[in-house]
Amino acid sequence: MIRLFVAISVPEMLRQRLSGLRGQIPGARWVRPENLHLTLRFLGDVDEDAADDLDAALSRITAPRLQVALSGVGHFASRGQVRGLWAGVEPNDALEHLQTKVEITVQRAGMAPIGRRFHPHVTLARCNDTRVSRIDGFLAEHSGFRAPPFPVDAIDLYSSTLGREGAYYTREATYPLPD
Repeated sequence: MIRLFVAISVPEMLRQRLSGLRGQIPGARWVRPENLHLTLRFLGDVDEDAADDLDAALSRITAPRLQVALSGVGHFASRGQVRGLWAGVEPNDALEHLQTKVEITVQRAGMAPIGRRFHPHVTLARCNDTRVSRIDGFLAEHSGFRAPPFPVDAIDLYSSTLGREGAYYTREATYPLPD
């Protein structure tokens, strides 16, 4: 079994800028700069044969190149506890179209539907035992975060290995988008 996800890589300069948003938040585990990405579809544990089928299917995706701009910060919470901090993505029809193509491709390759609406973001930190009130300062300080659009000319298939220091990502394949 291999743990997989499909994502858009974030350019190095933007990863460094996003890393500069780190703050002193109890219970936050900040994502290492090299791991920052925009997930199009998390797949979870996939057996090797299914991963090969998925690779072949993803290589056939055709969608135009696009630009993505990050804007603002926010959080995911459950029962008053913050689960994650993120940088948002400005509304983008081309990105929605690309994600829909990825979702359809993944399902045709035999994966179950994701079961929730796509909420494009770049995860900055994962949190444990962090009350929503403890991130008010972070949200206020970075609410005006904006980054210029960056070009997206490919999507990537990553594997994820969980370790003591968090997840380690390996780019398994890159699928260029046509001109």
